[in-house]
Amino acid sequence: QVQLVESGGGLVQTGYSLRLSCAVSGDTLSNYTMAWFRQAPGKERDRVATIYPSGIWIYADSVKGRFTISRDNAKNTLWLQMTRLSDDDTAVYYCAAGRGKIPDGRPSWYAYWGQGTQVLVSS
Repeated sequence: QVQLVESGGGLVQTGYSLRLSCAVSGDTLSNYTMAWFRQAPGKERDRVATIYPSGIWIYADSVKGRFTISRDNAKNTLWLQMTRLSDDDTAVYYCAAGRGKIPDGRPSWYAYWGQGTQVLVSS
């Protein structure tokens, strides 16, 4: 059974940085397409970034140039480095893993999810 556990969320002021981590257990991270999603109150769950086993990555337009997705296969850990945070980044952030063809950023393609970690950005 694949298990994902996010950590690193918290309360920060506008302009500050946070680094989220996702610890993967039960299987090897490199076998999966990994992604970060976020969901703000009253809004849908949106894909933030995806990294494929090949190393190819995709970012949402709203975070390009500010967020970086990365993985450490040796440590079986996924990261999301977030910089220049704003109020629009406030959300619960989820780590997700999927296998096989994942053609877009819809959450339904991902079979495994973490519990989420809260990021609250205040002005």
